[in-house]
Amino acid sequence: MGLIKNLPNLVTMGRMLCCPAIFFLALSDSLGAKLAAFVLFLFAGISDLWDGYLARKYGWITDTGKLLDPLADKLLLIATFFPFYFISHREGGEFLIPYWGSLPLWVMVVILGREIFVTILRLWAVGREVVIPAGTSGKYKALLQNCFSGGLLFWYPLQDIGRAGNFSEWPYRLWLEFHSIWIGVTLALALVFSIYSMLDYLWSYRKLIGINRSD
Repeated sequence: MGLIKNLPNLVTMGRMLCCPAIFFLALSDSLGAKLAAFVLFLFAGISDLWDGYLARKYGWITDTGKLLDPLADKLLLIATFFPFYFISHREGGEFLIPYWGSLPLWVMVVILGREIFVTILRLWAVGREVVIPAGTSGKYKALLQNCFSGGLLFWYPLQDIGRAGNFSEWPYRLWLEFHSIWIGVTLALALVFSIYSMLDYLWSYRKLIGINRSD
């Protein structure tokens, strides 16, 4: 029964193990590797929904899971945003991110800075025997980041396929236009929710922070 109860945590750990592979596959110039990175990312994203579903439905929610789940999200973020930064700064228009160009450094600072801040807050809270789980705003933030990452991971091989096949038909061009808008909008929303969720955590745990100040 103990092993079954920890099934959501095992799924989360599996997602964490996918992160290094996604990181290196995304950086590859091979079309197969790029597609593999996208497929592996989809698997990781689905596993994120699955472990949460299992934990809630069967009451298999543990303090370990509350800590592992957001940690897995952060590793997946690192496994995608760092490659995106390096790729988008390569020479060649095919590497640019739609509507954003080369991924701006300030975007990396905002998104990764938020993750570092919340991680430090969680570790500090654990020292006070308080476990801070992923909140609703944080889950929306993670969802938007995944929508952007998944879209961009597919964007690069999609362009390679188009160039190799010399696609010029309107369905392909229409899809590219929709896809580019998807990438641009989801990144903008991910930035907004990164800031909002950080403020939400601060507000939600303001009494905990206040306790620290009164010591």
